Amino acid sequence: MSNPSYALTKHLASTTFDDAIEVVTSGLKSEGFGVLTEVDIKKTFKAKLDVDFRRYVILGACNPKLALQALEGEPLVGLLLPCNVVVAEEDEGTTVSIINPRTMFSVVENTEMGPVVDEVEAKLSRVLERL
Repeated sequence: MSNPSYALTKHLASTTFDDAIEVVTSGLKSEGFGVLTEVDIKKTFKAKLDVDFRRYVILGACNPKLALQALEGEPLVGLLLPCNVVVAEEDEGTTVSIINPRTMFSVVENTEMGPVVDEVEAKLSRVLERL
């Protein structure tokens, strides 16, 4: 799998899917993010489409302080929140991908958002570095 520019990605060759979920959630918490939503794609596809799919979870992560700053500076930025984190089971290990906030916020034409984007990017990058 390639690493697209819209994602910050790390492959964890010796980490199980369940362990990756736990470590990512803990890492997000250490950077002030909480997980607001958890979408289990495997379960949803099976229930709705009767299709088997690998284990794949989308975590909707939010740092309330930074979200408030962003919304105060650009009220419709809520369309881009929360920051999605994907944990996907691979043939060998697990891959964790986080939306690249710089790419995501590139659609916002408000230069005042720069410091918020910088801080979100730094925090999410540190989450991946710790994995």
